[in-house]
Amino acid sequence: MINKRSPLPIYYQLETYIKNLIESGQLNPGDSLPSEREYAERFEISRMTVRQAINSLVQSGLLYRKKGSGTYVAEKKLEQKLQGLTSFSEDMKNRGMKASSTIIKFEEIEATPLIANELRLKESSKIYEIMRVRHADDEPMAIEINYMSPTIVIGLTEDVLTKSTYAFFEASGLYIEHATQIIETAKATNYQAQLLNINENDSLLLIQRKTYLQDGTPLEFVKSYYRGDRYKFVVTIDRHGKT
Repeated sequence: MINKRSPLPIYYQLETYIKNLIESGQLNPGDSLPSEREYAERFEISRMTVRQAINSLVQSGLLYRKKGSGTYVAEKKLEQKLQGLTSFSEDMKNRGMKASSTIIKFEEIEATPLIANELRLKESSKIYEIMRVRHADDEPMAIEINYMSPTIVIGLTEDVLTKSTYAFFEASGLYIEHATQIIETAKATNYQAQLLNINENDSLLLIQRKTYLQDGTPLEFVKSYYRGDRYKFVVTIDRHGKT
């Protein structure tokens, strides 16, 4: 509850109170919160203080707002461990969730200097450019943009792209040895927001992954934009530098 004699800021006390309700299961994903006015009257505090607490919880991903509707408890974020190399489809299967894909783009283009460098190809080489929205239990979770060479990946079809590409690679004798990843934050563009059913400028996690075959040949370069409100990445760090 709120203790006005406490040295802790009142907004922080309210934030902690709401957070405890969520963590204890008294508030569940999809539940609506009382309005700012109701909180202000209940605890005899200002609406500005209530708004500060709510804003903090929204920014942390515990709550979300619906314009003209109110504030709601967000779904729990999916944890993605960074120790292993798995595909989106494999991740969702391991969680008991159904993975699916919506293909936005699948065509051959000329490689830009940047992509050619990532795949160790000559500039203007023909490559596949693939854009997919990845879903978990029919909820849009990420946008993936894949680049790969049709001289290495042979027989790629739209049907394959609705499933696990890693399974297709292995069935084709293409075995991934390792990958490098760069993780950054990004803000959703208007187009990305429409695809992911979020708001423009919402937080995204951008992962750039380059996978290599057993002989060291780059297989694919992937840019994945994950919803910041639904995903978090976890890594275990060893004292001596092992992960």
